[in-house]
Amino acid sequence: MEFFCTCSRLPIHVSDMGGEKPAVVLLHGYLETLSVWDDFIKYLEKDFRIIRIDLPGHGLSGTAAINSVDFSAQVVYEVLQKQQVKTCVICGHSMGGYTALAFAANYPAAVRGLCLFHSTPNADPPEKQEGRNREIALLREKKLSLVIRRGVPHMFADDNARRFAEKIKEISEVAEIHEPEGIIACLEGMKRRPDRNEFLAAFRKPLLFIFGEKDRYIALDTAQELAARFPQAQVLWLKNSGHNGFIEEPQATAEGFLQFLAGVKWGK
Repeated sequence: MEFFCTCSRLPIHVSDMGGEKPAVVLLHGYLETLSVWDDFIKYLEKDFRIIRIDLPGHGLSGTAAINSVDFSAQVVYEVLQKQQVKTCVICGHSMGGYTALAFAANYPAAVRGLCLFHSTPNADPPEKQEGRNREIALLREKKLSLVIRRGVPHMFADDNARRFAEKIKEISEVAEIHEPEGIIACLEGMKRRPDRNEFLAAFRKPLLFIFGEKDRYIALDTAQELAARFPQAQVLWLKNSGHNGFIEEPQATAEGFLQFLAGVKWGK
């Protein structure tokens, strides 16, 4: 079921599937919408209640002046309250991972487990902030299409680009619905997000990292460093994926994610 609800005074687009089953929240990444998970949820919907949300500034949801990751986490929490979901496993892809981390930090009682999918607890280094500033400048010049053409293909491993040309085209076309002001607000939020390594080091609930070994946004040495830094985490390595493993290697991703979910203590 897809619907809109008002959270923090914004219209928020939500998909909620699965009734009384254990809840898994899937949060999309930058320039994506909840529809990016459409093909992947078939692996999960039999046993889980799947909740997807267009994060503030993306898709059909409204936007604040700055969509900080903590503000987006608050919106997610309000959606779950409205849907009477007390606890969940929260999984965030890339930018959605920053929101998932903020959700886990700010609403710990609501979290059964956390999955960071091509995402990290690190704050933006100065060079990344500069890159976001350049994208903001392009968006203010009404060059959203250029930002999409540069960004979306880069989400896939080099040797997957031809094989997934139609999917890249589809994601790019969906991204054209975004309002530039909302994307700018998200870029500002990502630039300002805090480092959450200390929080994650103390996190004692089930934790899963999913990394693509051919990711052009998260270098392999960075992913390996994170895996070593958090020995309590499970790590799924996708050998033939870039930044979109749930599209590039859906079967391997689903198997690893379902194994992780099987170890979660759901309670009542």
